[in-house]
Amino acid sequence: MRRLAWGLVCVGIAGCGGGGGGTPMGDAGPLVSIGTNHDGQYNLGPVDWSESVWHNACSPYPPSIQTIEGGLLAGVSNGAGTGNYCDACVQVTTAMGRTLVARVVTYGDTMGPGDMDLSQTAYDMLNAGEYPRTMSWHLVSCPTTQPLYVQFQTGANVYWTSFWIRNPRIAIDHVSVTSTNHASPITLMQGGDGTFTDAAGFGDGAFTLTVVGVDGSTFTQTFPSFDPGALVMASGNL
Repeated sequence: MRRLAWGLVCVGIAGCGGGGGGTPMGDAGPLVSIGTNHDGQYNLGPVDWSESVWHNACSPYPPSIQTIEGGLLAGVSNGAGTGNYCDACVQVTTAMGRTLVARVVTYGDTMGPGDMDLSQTAYDMLNAGEYPRTMSWHLVSCPTTQPLYVQFQTGANVYWTSFWIRNPRIAIDHVSVTSTNHASPITLMQGGDGTFTDAAGFGDGAFTLTVVGVDGSTFTQTFPSFDPGALVMASGNL
């Protein structure tokens, strides 16, 4: 897969945020299927955290997030999704009846719009020596008991504020904010690298993020402030 390159810089280490609502942690609940099926072929990407061959379009990922999201990684085609699929979970089922849930960390060019590139571990779990490697995939809820995280870009500031949402249990539809600069909620722009950006900035002081999943689920939390490059653990998930 030829992936899109985004000249992004790495972020800092974890902090913590306060107050909020959402799904309590401790029970991921049953796997929930979301959206329509995509039919295609699966291939060995390679997709890996070290980006040994290709850049992951949704990067950079801090080591702690890599640990939480695991080693079953996927890249989808440009025709199926771009930045809106960053960190989403997908269930892959082969024509041979093997299945797994993988985390989307990149996208790019494939032979077909439903094709998928996989990490070595995911590929080995699915592959039974068949060819063609026919499969279908669709969005599902992530089997996580961890909260979501807000990963601020190193260049984020009160005049231009940008971040990723990491480890969402449900693929994200949109994120809105109320802040010093926005008395009423505004929907943030989502970039091709999966970032959510307020070009005018949050301003000084507290702000409230509302994360909305593609299934309509929501998570809301108020944070007292933010630091550029910080990775902030939320109090819950979608």
